[in-house]
This record gives sequence, C-alpha cells and structure tokens, in this order.
Amino acid sequence: MTTDKPVIGITMGDPCGVGAEIVVKALADSQLAGAAHYVVFGVSEQLAYTADLIEVDFTPARMQHEDYHRMSADVVVLDFDEISQPAAMPRGPSRVGGQASMAFCESAIAASLAGDIDAMVTAPISKTSWQMAGIKRFPGHTELLAERCNVRNVAMMFVSPKLRVALATIHQALFDIRNTLTIGCVFNPIDLADQALKQWFGIEAPRIAIAGLNPHAGEDGRFGDEESRII
Repeated sequence: MTTDKPVIGITMGDPCGVGAEIVVKALADSQLAGAAHYVVFGVSEQLAYTADLIEVDFTPARMQHEDYHRMSADVVVLDFDEISQPAAMPRGPSRVGGQASMAFCESAIAASLAGDIDAMVTAPISKTSWQMAGIKRFPGHTELLAERCNVRNVAMMFVSPKLRVALATIHQALFDIRNTLTIGCVFNPIDLADQALKQWFGIEAPRIAIAGLNPHAGEDGRFGDEESRII
C-alpha cells in the first residue's frame, strides 16, 4: 500500500474489559477518520458486538492476524478468532483476558518492528490478568515494549496541550520508592524528556520542572532528604 497517511496499529486491550468500547468509540471520531489508516489487533466479533451495544457504526475490513499485509482500507481488524467469542467472555480479570491482550501486544510490536505499521497505540490491559496468565516479567506495557525493542533507557510520558510529564518511577508501590529511587531514576526521564521535547515537539529550549518526593520537597530535610541527596 502506498499512502501518505501513517498506518497506526491499535491493540484492543483486555477483551474482558473496556478496550473494545474505547477502540470503537475512538475510531468513530470524525477528527481521527481521515488522519491515518488504522489496524486493530483484536477480536472482530467482540468489536462488532460492542459497536452494536453502544450503537456506533463500525464497519472495518477484516483479515486474519497471521495474514496481515498493508492494505488501503481506512480501518482493518486483524482478527484473533481463535479467542473465545463475546458470550463466553468472563467479566473482570481472567487468564483468557491476559493471554489475549498479550497476544495482541506481541503481534502489534512485531508488526511495528517489521515496518508493517508506523506507530502503536494500546487500549487498557488488566495487569492482574497478565499475572493470572503467568506473565510475571512485565508489570505493564512499558516494560514489555522496552524488552521487545531492546532498549534500556525508557520513560513513560503523559502529553497534553500545555504539559508533558515524564515519570521517574512506574508500576511500583509507594512504600518501595524510598529504597529504589536513585539519581539515575531521576536523570534518565529528564534526559529523555529533553530529547523528546526538542525532536518531537519542536521546542528548542525546553523548560523542565522536577517534582519533589516529600511534602514541601523535604523542607530542608525535615520531611526526608531525597530531594537534596538524590533529586
């Protein structure tokens, strides 16, 4: 397929959760419709079932996920029809939900690395479902993507029109942070955010503010010394 539009891969997320609804509603947005070609890694029947429930028009092309190749359709669902159908799906965390959402992610990552899609967007997973499916190495998408892409320096960033936030710690209990926070944990997201703001957002001289860990940023050591010692 030759096109000047990017091809965006979208993973459906956990089929036992809200992923299908989010994907269907997002692709029904008129502002997104002409911006790219979209490839959904998920269960076609689940998406159609959800669209019918919420009364949203959703008529994508369909292709078996193992047969994927670029095509000119605006929206294509790469169907994992070997996964249980909607009526059989449990609600809430489940082993089958974890297995399915991981399969969607792995397929989308492989397609991205192969150049078959230009970017990857992920609908929500259940981290509990991944645990139930025996996937214990990856607390979430970030760690999975880092390993599969063979990169060490990564940061999670949230983006809004006026503020971009890069995180020093992720997927970690609050009580554990004191024992794991290092200078590298703080420096790495600052460095990556600086690069991203320059290269991706066109900001020549980014202004970066650093959040404190303790109340009042430690108040000169009265409420903790992480700010002066590490941050």
